[in-house]
Amino acid sequence: MLNRDVDPQLLLLRRQYMQFFEPDFLAWPSPNFLKNIDVQKWLYRHMFDTSRNPRLPPEKYQMRVLKKLIAKIKKATEHPEGVSSELAEHLAFLTSGEVSSEFRATQEKAYVTFTCIPEKQNLVGADDDGLEPTITLLEQRHLVSGSRITGFRTWEASIHLGSYLLTDAGSRLVRGKNVLELGAGTGFLTILSTKHLSAKHVTATDGDEGVIRALKENVTLNNLDGQHKVRTESLMWGTDLKETWVADDCTAHPYDVVIGADITYDKVAITSLVSTLQSLLDMRPTLKIIIAGVVRNAETFQVFRDECASHHFAVQDIQFEPKPMRQQESLFYATAMPIRISSITRS
Repeated sequence: MLNRDVDPQLLLLRRQYMQFFEPDFLAWPSPNFLKNIDVQKWLYRHMFDTSRNPRLPPEKYQMRVLKKLIAKIKKATEHPEGVSSELAEHLAFLTSGEVSSEFRATQEKAYVTFTCIPEKQNLVGADDDGLEPTITLLEQRHLVSGSRITGFRTWEASIHLGSYLLTDAGSRLVRGKNVLELGAGTGFLTILSTKHLSAKHVTATDGDEGVIRALKENVTLNNLDGQHKVRTESLMWGTDLKETWVADDCTAHPYDVVIGADITYDKVAITSLVSTLQSLLDMRPTLKIIIAGVVRNAETFQVFRDECASHHFAVQDIQFEPKPMRQQESLFYATAMPIRISSITRS
């Protein structure tokens, strides 16, 4: 069955579920719809059947969602037998086995699948079923890296920038272009640009060697490692880029655009970040830089703007407002705090 033949309620629920969306905020289909046994069979096949879906969310999460789903079905049917045998048996399996504790679950890697629906249905790279275009990442919600406890996960600004790149205007920034990503983290933007937006080449960088190893794993997970379109390297901001691998890489793949998301939250690192941007603009004066960030602290964001001004950068806001969560249809993220996308060029 092609996605155009499936009720949008089911597709929306599956997209949220595969993205590991908080169960309390899932968009549940109507009770009358859930009563339908064929609907229940579809939900089992596409959300819980490991033989069809080897990269499902972790069992702890599956159990939370399935308990809510079965409770809703029972309430709608007013009869325990109204629940399909497949759903009931899978819940029994989950509850009988050893499911990770909440703490252990946050330490383990988990598959998170993002559905990347473009503004115009013309992008490449549908998933293996020939259905919706996706990116699957291995994430670790609480990763201990060096002396820091951070989250190896795809944060809101990355998803917001990804949403913008899926628009017609945004996709033109990377289509057929050589891209450098700073602070790539899970690799969401790198993989989106390569797998679905036809970037010519993407160099993904991060300052943490452990993150780079995990990033390479995600590139492989999305079947991009053998195409020679993605390079992953460690990069510390603030160092002179002349006569380094960056200069050689820029010669081989002259950078057209630099992207980065959630990289302006640390006031201490901003000077080094802007110094790196200056070095990149010295190598490529026509370079366009696109930075997205959640404005968690207005003072820190202003420090970034001031530092850019001191280097005579032209900074413009890209007008792209996030949709409220209840209106999001594919990439899902919280919008309680403002998220800004800035375009930076040399004045």
